[in-house]
Amino acid sequence: MKRPTISLKARAIKYLSSREHSRLELARKLTPYAQDGDDIEALLNWLEQSNFLSAERFSESLVNRRASRFGNRRIFSELQSHGLETSVFDAIKQELIAGECGRATEVLLKKYGVPPENAEMRVKYSRFLLQRGFSGHVITHAIKMMCIDKNDE
Repeated sequence: MKRPTISLKARAIKYLSSREHSRLELARKLTPYAQDGDDIEALLNWLEQSNFLSAERFSESLVNRRASRFGNRRIFSELQSHGLETSVFDAIKQELIAGECGRATEVLLKKYGVPPENAEMRVKYSRFLLQRGFSGHVITHAIKMMCIDKNDE
């Protein structure tokens, strides 16, 4: 027996019930299911007006999912790739900047557990954090913090 097709609105609400989506991401997901006469832009506008779709909630959700593993560069890049304007995540940006050094140190401790013992290990740790989107200044600080914590013990 063939399953009944669900409407575009029902599909959008189903997507939004599982997690927050950006407007651009939701439009991309709905486009393959649009039929003649479906107006995706009108649906997205209605979802925003009804507060089902929110750029602020999406940006907060993405930051909460990514902050414990990635640096600011990577997070900001991902937010921009979703078509969000920088004004949407300006408040979140300040929080991320303030805590980035601590997050980088935690990422290193979680991955390696021990401070670098030589220059080769410092380069390895630096490369790892750089791939995660942390800045050079933050990487240097995080590695120093790991070494200080080791000396305190």
